[in-house]
Amino acid sequence: MAQTPTVRSPSKFAHVVLRTSSENLQKMVQFYKDFLGARAIFENNFLSFLTYDDEHHRIAIAGIPGTAPKNVKSCGLEHTAFSFDTLDDLLEAYQQRKALGILPIWSVNHGPTTSIYYADPDGNQIETQVDNFDTAHAATEFMKSKYFEENPIGTDFDPEEMLEKLRDGLSPEVLKKRVEIGPRSIPLQ
Repeated sequence: MAQTPTVRSPSKFAHVVLRTSSENLQKMVQFYKDFLGARAIFENNFLSFLTYDDEHHRIAIAGIPGTAPKNVKSCGLEHTAFSFDTLDDLLEAYQQRKALGILPIWSVNHGPTTSIYYADPDGNQIETQVDNFDTAHAATEFMKSKYFEENPIGTDFDPEEMLEKLRDGLSPEVLKKRVEIGPRSIPLQ
């Protein structure tokens, strides 16, 4: 077998650009400002560059005339993901989004991460997550396990129940341990 040539890897992932319709631009921009606690670095009547940290932009949204609604059955990017440092932070952001009327579409413990998914006004999916292991090596080892091979999707959970258990004193380490349910297929929308 021939060895695949390697290239220099990037130093980091910089940003995502989303295409939306001209009519939906403001709704998308406001959603991402609310969802990420972001601010605009630049905006005009067809572009918005948003950031939530020290990067000049993490999300750009372009309102392009004639853009058709998303076809969920077509190929393309499935979702973007944003990490939190702790389970407390992930669940706090969940509560804050809920207060803004932004509700999750799916909550799942994948094993390597505990994740809460959302959809923006165009139907693009966004994952918010916290790592379940202290090191990338430990997460990789889990992904090599028989449990992950049997169920690479994960086990669904209710964020409200998880919040209640956390408030009742159950440790984040216990709550982040995936409950094994056996084989699971890809959830279809």
